[in-house]
Amino acid sequence: MATQQDLMINKLTSGAPRTGGVHPERRGTRRCKITQLMRVRPSDPEKDHFEDLRGSVSVSRTGVYFHSSETGYELGMRLFVTMPYSKDPTALNREYLAEVVRKDAMANGLSGIGIRMLMEMGMQHSFTPQR
Repeated sequence: MATQQDLMINKLTSGAPRTGGVHPERRGTRRCKITQLMRVRPSDPEKDHFEDLRGSVSVSRTGVYFHSSETGYELGMRLFVTMPYSKDPTALNREYLAEVVRKDAMANGLSGIGIRMLMEMGMQHSFTPQR
């Protein structure tokens, strides 16, 4: 005899669309779809310098995904990422060392950039204390 719980599970799953294959989740941590302003620049002085101010598309504990029109991003490239970023002199900006792990070409001409945070560099203050 079927329990009420079994009937509800059958009802919920019978109308659900079937997907092709089952792909295991590769992310180690959950992501949140939030927009947070960040400043991104290459850490390698040998690379062409750029400074990209962008909002994130999704964020997890270990990475960030964002859209950019900057063409200088390459897979494996190391970056300095200040997040959250603010020009306010009293803001406590945190800077991280990160690595580009994903670069997607998008239909609108932008690139989708995925970065993995490697380590925190420390707090970045945008003001100079008075003596």
